[in-house]
Amino acid sequence: MILKPSKTPNSPHFQSTMKFSALSFLALAGSAGAFAPTFGVAPRSPALEMARTPIISGNWKLNPQTRDEAITLAKDITASITDKSPDCEVALFVPYVFIEAVMGITGDKIAVGAEGVCPEMKGAFTGAVSASMLQSIGVNWALAGHSERRVIFGENDEYINGQVLKLLELGMSCMLCIGESESEYEQNLAGAVCAIQLKKGLAGVSKEDMSRIAIAYEPVWAIGTGKVATPEIAQAVHAECRKIIADIYDQETADACRILYGGSVTPESVDGLMQKPDIDGALVGGASLDASKFGRIINFES
Repeated sequence: MILKPSKTPNSPHFQSTMKFSALSFLALAGSAGAFAPTFGVAPRSPALEMARTPIISGNWKLNPQTRDEAITLAKDITASITDKSPDCEVALFVPYVFIEAVMGITGDKIAVGAEGVCPEMKGAFTGAVSASMLQSIGVNWALAGHSERRVIFGENDEYINGQVLKLLELGMSCMLCIGESESEYEQNLAGAVCAIQLKKGLAGVSKEDMSRIAIAYEPVWAIGTGKVATPEIAQAVHAECRKIIADIYDQETADACRILYGGSVTPESVDGLMQKPDIDGALVGGASLDASKFGRIINFES
């Protein structure tokens, strides 16, 4: 299945068990109550899990360096999608200047989105690109909240929420990125950080609009470092994020929401990740710049 967004609205080996203490869960449950998320997702039927079509997405970041390189990469990635590929949706988030060229290559096999967006529509915002500008060239998806935008460019939760809301206002779709730093992980704060980022990022988003939201859990300590959370760690956090969504909205909304894992996803790690019930795909950085590697990720085995 191809991603067709709606047009209507970096080291030591990490332990394989989640480092959430019982105290962390209790503290989080208490703090989360104010905005309705609780952790420990209730059992769901296999049918609900199967209903969520996975998304395998690539984030090219500040790459590649030329239009020709972008076109070649897009061609090679597109060629990796065959009739034997898994039933998943594929997307590429690429630099603004390459969007139209990449769209011309991928056709309807791959959705091409933007790596970010300005929440303002027009005015004195030098260097900004608005949602309406993106929409005018056929873009329907954009990232919001990626850790590099939060840390390097200072985008805070309120700004990120503005991005989310503006995309939804125009009938576009958004992949909201969340995740904790290494120090937060070591302090057993992963769940609390995700809870806060989800609550703030989704503020003002209706239950109905959640059909145009995907969540990407990206532990910051794993992005571009070669480290990857074990499937067990990732599954634990994903299950908690789903419970947060259930408590903000309801279980039906949570069961329908796709939650992707990001953070040094590789051909070697993708199969184990995709076997977990609450992992609905991947947001891939470095490996998406290698067509062979990304093609293997697209053709994951579950």
